[in-house]
Amino acid sequence: MLRPAASRALRPASRMPSIRMASTSASSSSSSSSSRRYLVSGAAAATALVAGYALLPTGIFNDGRFDESSTDDRPSPLWALPSRSQMLQALRESSAKSIRPSAADRQEHDESLVNAKATQTRSSAPSPVLAGNLTDAEIRKLDDDEGFDLLVVGGGATGTGVAVDAATRGLSVALVEKDDFGAGTSSKSTKLIHGGVRYLQKAVFELDYGQYKMVKEALHERKTFLHIAPYLSEHLPIMLPVYRYWQIPYYWAGTKMYDLLAGSENMESSYVLSRGKAMEAFPMLKSDGLAGAVVYYDGQHNDTRMNIALALTAVHHGAIVANHTEVVKLHKRDVPGKEEQQICGATVRDVLTGETIDVKCKGVINATGPFSDAIRKLDFPTAQEIVAPSSGVHITLPGYYSPRGMGLIDPQTSDGRVIFFLPWQGNTIAGTTDTAAPVEAHPLPKEEEIQWILDEVRNYLSPDIKVRRGDVLSAWSGLRPLVRDPAAKDTQSLVRNHMINVSASGLLTIAGGKWTTYREMAEQTVDRAVEEFNLKPVRGCVTKETRLMGSHGWSKTMYVKLLQRFGLETDVAKHLSSTYGDRAWSVCSLAEATGQRWPVHGVRLDPLYPYIEAEVRYACRSEYAQTVQDFVARRTRLSFLNTEATVQALPRIIDIMASELDWSTQRQEEELRDGVRFLASMGLQSDRAEELSGVTLKDLKASVARPQSDSHLSDSRLDAKDQLARAGARVDTIGEKATEQSRERDQRRTIPPERSGGGW
Repeated sequence: MLRPAASRALRPASRMPSIRMASTSASSSSSSSSSRRYLVSGAAAATALVAGYALLPTGIFNDGRFDESSTDDRPSPLWALPSRSQMLQALRESSAKSIRPSAADRQEHDESLVNAKATQTRSSAPSPVLAGNLTDAEIRKLDDDEGFDLLVVGGGATGTGVAVDAATRGLSVALVEKDDFGAGTSSKSTKLIHGGVRYLQKAVFELDYGQYKMVKEALHERKTFLHIAPYLSEHLPIMLPVYRYWQIPYYWAGTKMYDLLAGSENMESSYVLSRGKAMEAFPMLKSDGLAGAVVYYDGQHNDTRMNIALALTAVHHGAIVANHTEVVKLHKRDVPGKEEQQICGATVRDVLTGETIDVKCKGVINATGPFSDAIRKLDFPTAQEIVAPSSGVHITLPGYYSPRGMGLIDPQTSDGRVIFFLPWQGNTIAGTTDTAAPVEAHPLPKEEEIQWILDEVRNYLSPDIKVRRGDVLSAWSGLRPLVRDPAAKDTQSLVRNHMINVSASGLLTIAGGKWTTYREMAEQTVDRAVEEFNLKPVRGCVTKETRLMGSHGWSKTMYVKLLQRFGLETDVAKHLSSTYGDRAWSVCSLAEATGQRWPVHGVRLDPLYPYIEAEVRYACRSEYAQTVQDFVARRTRLSFLNTEATVQALPRIIDIMASELDWSTQRQEEELRDGVRFLASMGLQSDRAEELSGVTLKDLKASVARPQSDSHLSDSRLDAKDQLARAGARVDTIGEKATEQSRERDQRRTIPPERSGGGW
């Protein structure tokens, strides 16, 4: 059942022309002119959307019942998000009233918005919540002269989580992000939703209640992911191979304690595998000396897509969000009863245009992760630093390095760190490292750390599998916002627990934590904000039951409906379903005809990956993608999966985004250069990045069009890369520090097993 506001948006079917459906006739599709390919009107898209939604079971809407008091509202299939320009206008007015629809607007929803170019998009019903759920008192509250209740700085997991929590409580919220949603730490995680078995070990052996509490909290939050974003999250069994028989009961006891802490919200029970069953489940595993294995369950998710879903859900519930918008100044005023002036707003700058905007608010929440201290110093230049950033490097390997449905954890690496080896998005990711690092936007993965991960992978895989440096399809370094402990000697001993701090002038900072506990962190942050800023929410926290954008109409078999209705390839349909949830219908409505007998729709950006051109248009129109980096790294995950494939797709992506966002020729060339620089931070080989640095967009298009006779993935090139990388790790380009670390690792390997310790 749809919300009343949503149902009003649906127009009579008689006004809607036919939309393209799956057909075996390729001639009519291929003979269509270019203009006709883009002529799928918003009303036509509505036909497919409504038809697709009609096929879904009614039970997905609160089990067929509708609760008027619930904030778990499903957006209309035709709902168009406010454009970024509308969001900036709302910031100028320090109020959501600039995008709140009038009664006439709500009655005459503009269906053409579904297919309008991104630069022409303007929502007449920006939020179903604003359109139909607010009382007159709540509307007057949003027009308060004091501006927004909260201004959230930072668009990562924590910041967008805070925005969703505050907006669903009925508070007026604005969020700004200097880069893009999830551009920092939130996109560069291990992709796990987990409590942390290594933290549980520390909690037990060091009698650390703080770590125990963090693990327990994370295990309970883990199940929430599967409820609020089922299409983005899934169970993942993780194998812990054991090479000494006496360690089997040791590790089994640890994983059982892990299960016990999760209680009724546990995913699946851990279990023991014999040697033969372990090899059957993970055929790539080294069999020599294998005694058996212990398997436990954690969750896995698409981290940045989760971040985007949080941002869009916040908008759906009335929040104002703007990416590529940075805070450059905090405003303060005298407040009776306070010794220090209190923060009452901020000056923000549109990074894309340079325009500055003054935003009024009652409170500012600093949720900028590793950059928290930079915002704190805007408040007080001499503020003590509270974040100790740590770098974690991951690499992406081809999918044949691991089975599709089983991960692996190595708790006894050569230097005592834990490493994961996980299937993800059809490839395999391995990591992570843990070293102190400076704060920077796009840290480069160090070659010695990539080599360390490869060495550890070799230790666990069969000798038949040749682990080569050239097999590394991408590599990235993410900064963990660890809370500083003055007594800690190194970053590895720091706990990724969170800390809430309120300065004398009222700047509320939430720092630390992990992806799994973002919701709990957000709840505690908004609770504190309500207390500190004397806010009047309409209701309490409801985020444990509020499903994210795309979840309401999704089912595990939805991809079949997409495949049948639009004539998509199976892997493309599965990808769209698991990436966009029920919003995949909107993406498919933009899909162009291929001109082939099959698939009928869905032109791929790269032949090896299921990303299609329609996703570029949808990202610009409905997900605030403003740069090439936004799309290749955060609307899709192409740059995380394969940097060379991303290079090959760049010309077409730039062409589509240019048509959507009205880019000039100069802007297109800038996007190419910025894209290549970004890919260098994602593991693109230095010689390849240097080769591309002077290439124009025209040259790259010509290169992509030519047959690739000298492939970057040939055996000779891969072996050569492996040799060069190993040589580079020994010479001055890496530095003396890398050599010293290598010696230390060699020394640690000589320590007898009984002295080397271990972990769950």
